[in-house]
Amino acid sequence: MISINEFDYNLPKNLIAYRPSKRGKSRLLILDRWKKTIEESITREIPNILKYPAVIVRNTTKVVKTRFFAFKDTGAKIEFLVLNPYEKGNEFKSLIKRSSKLKINDVLKVGNDAAVKLIKKEENIWSIRIETDIEIKEYFNKYGHTPLPPYIKRKDEKSDENTYQTVYANEDGSSAAPTAGLHFSKEMLKQIKVSGGTFVDVLLHVGLGTFEPIKKENIEEHKMHSEYFSVDKKSAMILTKAKQENIKIFSIGTTTLRVLETIFEENQFHEKTGMTDIFIYPPYKIKSADILLTNFHLPKSTLLMLVSAFAGKEFIMDSYKYAIEKKFRFFSYGDAMLIL
Repeated sequence: MISINEFDYNLPKNLIAYRPSKRGKSRLLILDRWKKTIEESITREIPNILKYPAVIVRNTTKVVKTRFFAFKDTGAKIEFLVLNPYEKGNEFKSLIKRSSKLKINDVLKVGNDAAVKLIKKEENIWSIRIETDIEIKEYFNKYGHTPLPPYIKRKDEKSDENTYQTVYANEDGSSAAPTAGLHFSKEMLKQIKVSGGTFVDVLLHVGLGTFEPIKKENIEEHKMHSEYFSVDKKSAMILTKAKQENIKIFSIGTTTLRVLETIFEENQFHEKTGMTDIFIYPPYKIKSADILLTNFHLPKSTLLMLVSAFAGKEFIMDSYKYAIEKKFRFFSYGDAMLIL
């Protein structure tokens, strides 16, 4: 048994980042997992910290405004979060806040030209049908809100449409941002490329698998929800060549790393599209990537477990204690950690 309490820590609420820093301006904690050293820097220095040649892997998913509100006949306001906005058609999986008084076949009004019908419920996930004459993409743009995490205790603002999106996002599909990528400006990416970095783009649409809390005390009993991913043949070939030539592979974020581990078999990377429910936690050994950029994650979360597998649980928990003492900013809009 591996207890979830092994991945717990106490975070002062004032260290939760409610607003982002400018890209490249966040603080950076640098961990060397072999030397077990901790240093401080700033994210704009990442292009100078990397050694070249290097292959930089990034998740190009784009956040959709999947959070919207609908109204019962009584006027009660109900909040929805669509989990799979990349699906074709108008039927989706959704979380619904305060859904205890809702039932199958209820129809709730959304604006003047849309409604949402509840089709079925499995555990805490509802199947819904969005009924509207406008295009679904237009529907999300018109009625949706940026799906900021619930610990950001404020309403979403127009600026979040930009700041909660990576500068290289290009395919609609996520219900949350791949947050490590938020630290990169276009200038930083250009500097990496000029210095000898090769970019490889993969895709994982972030959904419930990434951000659902673990409800079991024994984490080995936790079942991850599947998320859609895709890696093309060219990307797989570049990654395999890098591995064969001992060129460092740098994963921007935990979602990217989950894709890399999913497609890495028998010492090579494979072209693949599908669903992944890979759950990475110690003592799992990461085989696909050498360097990881990540944010500071919630206590007891699957993402904290993943970085613990990458760098060692004791080292990660020590580094979190250091970050708290040094007043780093935590979670999606917070500071970053670079694990070498």
